[in-house]
Amino acid sequence: MRTFLIFTVLQFVIMSTLFPAQTVGLFLNSTTSFNGYTLFAPLGSTTTYLINNCGEQVHSWTSNYKPGQSVYFLENGMLLRTGNTNNSVFGTTGGVGGIIEMIDWDSNVIWSYTISSTTECQHHDVEYLPNGNILAIVWELKTAAEATAAGRTTSGTTLWSDKIVEIKPDLVNGGGTIVWEWKAWDHLVQDENASKSNYGTVSSSPQLIDLNYYLGAATGSDWLHGNSVDYNAKLDQIVFSCHNFSEIWIIDHSSTMSEAASHAGGTQGKGGDLLYRWGNPRTYNQGTTSDQKLFLQHNANWIDDSYKDGGMIMVFNNQAGETTYSTVNVIETPVNTNGSYNKFGTTFAPTDFQWTYKAATPSDFYANNISGATRLSNGNTLICSGTNGTFFEVDYSGNTVWKYISPVKATGVMAQGTTVSNNLCFRAERYVPSFAGFTGKTLTSTGYIETGSTFTCTLNTALNEVNSTSQIIIYPNPAQNELNVKSESTIKSISICDVLGRKMTDLFPNQPSANISLEKYQDGIYVINSTTIDGKTQVNKFTINK
Repeated sequence: MRTFLIFTVLQFVIMSTLFPAQTVGLFLNSTTSFNGYTLFAPLGSTTTYLINNCGEQVHSWTSNYKPGQSVYFLENGMLLRTGNTNNSVFGTTGGVGGIIEMIDWDSNVIWSYTISSTTECQHHDVEYLPNGNILAIVWELKTAAEATAAGRTTSGTTLWSDKIVEIKPDLVNGGGTIVWEWKAWDHLVQDENASKSNYGTVSSSPQLIDLNYYLGAATGSDWLHGNSVDYNAKLDQIVFSCHNFSEIWIIDHSSTMSEAASHAGGTQGKGGDLLYRWGNPRTYNQGTTSDQKLFLQHNANWIDDSYKDGGMIMVFNNQAGETTYSTVNVIETPVNTNGSYNKFGTTFAPTDFQWTYKAATPSDFYANNISGATRLSNGNTLICSGTNGTFFEVDYSGNTVWKYISPVKATGVMAQGTTVSNNLCFRAERYVPSFAGFTGKTLTSTGYIETGSTFTCTLNTALNEVNSTSQIIIYPNPAQNELNVKSESTIKSISICDVLGRKMTDLFPNQPSANISLEKYQDGIYVINSTTIDGKTQVNKFTINK
C-alpha cells in the first residue's frame, strides 16, 4: 500500500539574533510547510527561478524578455512564460506583456505567440487549458470616436478594453490559431445616451458592464485593467479579475465564438454576458460603499475541489478596506449544480468572505499592486506579496510556516545584508516534487541565489511525498483498449496527458475506481495524474500498444 511519510524534524528558523545582517533569502522553513519547489520570475530580470523549501536554487531558465507578467511550470515539463515586448502604445502601463512562450528545461524556446501591436497587446496573465490551448488577456484599443459612439460620456480619450482569447498552439510549425474569444466590448450597458443600442438600466443589468463606470482607478484609458484569468474544467467557466472595477467576473466558456459575442447561447444560455460578479456592487448601481469587499484585487483563482475550501475562489485583496494593508480572501460562490449563480436580493451572494488571512498587525502585510495567493493541498496558502518580493506560507489558522524574500532586483542578484529594493515579483507558484513536469528532471541544489548566505537548512524531504508502494493502481500497462484505475479512497480527478503535455482526458469519478476507454488514443507513452478525495496525488506513466 502506498503511504505518505512525514518525517519529524526540528523547526528551522533563522533568527535575527543569529544573523543580524540577513535581508534576503530564507527566513523560515517549519515542519508544517508544504514541501515542494517554488517558481518565481522577478519583474526586473529575464531569469526565472525554481527553489526548494530551503531557499536553494534547483533550476533556472533564461529568456530574452522580462516577465509580462505570469509564469507557470506545466505537466509536460515546459515553462509557460509571458514576456514584456515593450509595446510602444501600451508599454508604459503596469502588467504589459506582448509575447507568450513555451521554454524547455534547457531554456530553448519551443513555441511562441506574439500579441503586440498599436491596437492590441497581451498583458498580465495566461491560463493553460486541459486541451493544450492557452487563454490570454489582451488589451484592445478603442479610439475616442469609438468610445463616444458606444455611449462613453468622457470625450477625447482612447479606451483600452479587455478581451480573452483562446489560442491553439501549433507546436510543429510555430504560432497558433485563435479558436475562441470573449470581448468586454460586446457586453456593455450605459444609461447616459438613449440613442445608443446599448442603452439600458444599469441597476437591472448586472450581466452587463457599465461603460460609464469610471470611479477611482477606472478613469483613464486603461479602463478595466484585467489582471488574472483562471479556468474551471468542471464548470467550463472562466473567472476574470477586473482590477479597476474591484470585482471578479465569471463567464461561460461553453459558448461558441459567435455566442460569446452575444447575449444568448452556451450551457447557461447567456452567451458572453457575465454569469456572476462579486466584490463591488456599485459597478452596477447596487449597494453602497459598505457593500464593497474587494479593492483592486489580483489573482482570482479556483481552489482545487479536493483541497480545503475546494471549489471556492481565492483572491489577493490588495488594498483591503481602502487602507494600507492587504488580505487574502476566499469567496464561496453561490453556484448551483447546473453552473448558474444565486443572488442575495439585488446583488450576488455571498455577503462576506468565507476565509480571510490578515496579518496580526495589518500594516505589516501590504502590497498595493501585483501579488497573488494559492491554496496548497495540505490546506496551507502560499502568498506572494509582490511589491516587496516576499513569499510566505500560512496554515489555515494564519500562522506563518515558511518565508522567503527574493534576492533579485532589476540590476541583478543582491548580496546578503544589502538593503532590499526593487525586487518585485508578480506571483509565486509551488509544485509538489511528484508533479508530472519533473519526471526525468534533475533537481539538485546549486546553492543560494543570493551571495553571502552562510546559514544551513534541513529539507523535510518526505513531507507530501509518496513512497514506492502504490496507493492508486493502474492496469493493464501496457494497455490496449481500456485503462483501469483503482484506489482505496475516492478518486476525485483523473487527467491524462501525452508526452507533449496536451490534456487528452479530464475525469471526475468521485468513486474508488474508473474505467477509461482508449479507443481514440494512438499508440505511445502517456502520463496519468490521479487525485484522491483526501488530497493525495499520484503520477504514473503508461504505454498504449494496440
